[in-house]
Amino acid sequence: MDRLALIKKIAEEKQAKINEEAEFQASIVRLDARKAAKKEADKLALKEHKRLTKQVKKAGQAAPNNFDMFKPENMYYSDKEVSSFLEGSSYMDAYNANRSADGDY
Repeated sequence: MDRLALIKKIAEEKQAKINEEAEFQASIVRLDARKAAKKEADKLALKEHKRLTKQVKKAGQAAPNNFDMFKPENMYYSDKEVSSFLEGSSYMDAYNANRSADGDY
């Protein structure tokens, strides 16, 4: 090998190492950018999760289970309420009229 070819070969090897190092540094920069973007996305997701959790807790207090109408003691009419409703209604008048007409049973 002549001297010029040897110098050219050494220069190409150095240039390849420089290119490799530059590519490596660029990949580190891309990785850092991806990490920062992921961290920001995680931060937003956590914020959204906290907001939704707060809404669910707030809605839980207004859930159907917490309404008085769904409690067993309020789901059915008492005998007193039923009798006061039927007392002056046309249902009771019709019942009494039919009961007296069919009195043989």
